[in-house]
Amino acid sequence: MQTQGSLGLLPYCSTPQQFTLYTVLTGYLRRELEISWDVSTMAAVGIVTLFAGLISYIFINFLWNLYRRRNLPPGPTPLPLIGNLLQIERGHMGNSLLEFAKKYGSVYTLYFGLKPVICLSGYETVKEALIDRGEEFGGRGRVPPLEKVTQTYGISLSNGERWRQIRNFTLRNLRELGFGKKDFEEKVQEEAKYVVEELKKLNGKPTDITKLIMDAISNILFSIVFGSRYEYKDETFVELLAIAEETFRLTISPWGQLHTIFPQIMDYIPGPHQKITSVSEKLLSFIRERVRVSQETLEPASPRHYIDSFLIKMEKEKDNPNSEFNERNLISAIHNLFLAGTDTVSSTIRYSFLVFLCFPDVQEKLQMEIDQVIGRDRIPSINDRVNMPYTDAVLHEIQRFCDLIPFNTPHQVTKDVAFRGYFIPKGTEVYPLLCTVHRDPTKFSTPYKFNPNHFLDENGKFQKNDAFMPFSAGKRICPGESLARMELFLFVTTILQNFKLTSQTRFTEADIAPKMAGFMNTPIHYELSFIPR
Repeated sequence: MQTQGSLGLLPYCSTPQQFTLYTVLTGYLRRELEISWDVSTMAAVGIVTLFAGLISYIFINFLWNLYRRRNLPPGPTPLPLIGNLLQIERGHMGNSLLEFAKKYGSVYTLYFGLKPVICLSGYETVKEALIDRGEEFGGRGRVPPLEKVTQTYGISLSNGERWRQIRNFTLRNLRELGFGKKDFEEKVQEEAKYVVEELKKLNGKPTDITKLIMDAISNILFSIVFGSRYEYKDETFVELLAIAEETFRLTISPWGQLHTIFPQIMDYIPGPHQKITSVSEKLLSFIRERVRVSQETLEPASPRHYIDSFLIKMEKEKDNPNSEFNERNLISAIHNLFLAGTDTVSSTIRYSFLVFLCFPDVQEKLQMEIDQVIGRDRIPSINDRVNMPYTDAVLHEIQRFCDLIPFNTPHQVTKDVAFRGYFIPKGTEVYPLLCTVHRDPTKFSTPYKFNPNHFLDENGKFQKNDAFMPFSAGKRICPGESLARMELFLFVTTILQNFKLTSQTRFTEADIAPKMAGFMNTPIHYELSFIPR
């Protein structure tokens, strides 16, 4: 009986340790096969064979990846199955990636499990990839936890013609609906006023503002996509936000990270990550129902919101076999917008308030500028920003310093690429490390400290910095950038116009330093009081 052929390991035994493992496995299998073939024996043989096959698969992939690695950029040597995971300091992934860049250069290779990932470090390297060569580096890499929900439909996870059609439509439609115009600004101003009224009810009582800000930001998206807002205590609204929050939490959790790194294995292993699909189904059902209602009440000459406009486009394109305008892409696009546009902005606003508590002098200067330019009798307008250089600089610096999405969303090269002396095969995932851009000492004088002067010239005027990339850059830049910047400016200025922010806790620079939760930096949990001015 040829147990060697069954195991298939001998050709891959290139070290004494691998040969010893091979000998043990084949010896064990041979002894098992020599005893009587009863049911228990067959089960034992099956288990051993399965185990041997798994070991064989691991070594084959390991050796194949080492072979492929010959032409990839340099990097730390990976281990079988787990890749470079043990070489990344737990809870300090950003620091580990910066150290790798110092050792291997601005372009290096990491292995997340069996998958090679090209990491790009520093402003010049990231700029060259995302902006100068945006078409080649413009593919979207995999995010397996969310793929189980929307597959590659919608905007966030799609590629090629599907991505181009849906993204271009979304950007154009948002502009037509008033994106960046007065009508749109009024939606944000209205929601900021609701927040102020809720804060006044607290009478200075310490509170965690997380839910209130999440409610407000989500309501703005509801107005855009569905045409109406909800009361903060509405049962449907509360349930939907809970779903979005849980989906986001599960995606960035350790289980979600493992799913991202080992999708072929984690797809079949029970755990919290498996809840993402069932939890998201409730949100998808709600979106489907809103689409159905819009279909029944649609007036093609007068679109009311994003869904109406998409449905009109679907009808126009119904005879085009190459059209991506179908209900599946519509539902997935709304799901993408909802998840991407809630937690990110609300986290940035919470970071802002934490910075103001840590640096009271910053809060005082902001309020002085608000009083001088806006006063206290009218609500802030986005047009005020051009006359408020210090406020603009502080908000830019908060986004740089908090570095919300430090590793960017995974990219993918769309064809074979020769980049900075290295060969990157088509389909290889690329991580443009925004954390290394926002901490680049050639672009920021004090990269690890909060410093609004990074965005002010010697005369105190606001100055742009090309290394400011919180929304990424190039073809995959966040389509909601202008909305997010408007929300951040109007919410912060409206609240500071009405309240002084205080806390019983004395916060330090260590408290405001970015804290990783999964693949995202999030502010610490804290309470603060809003004292009417």
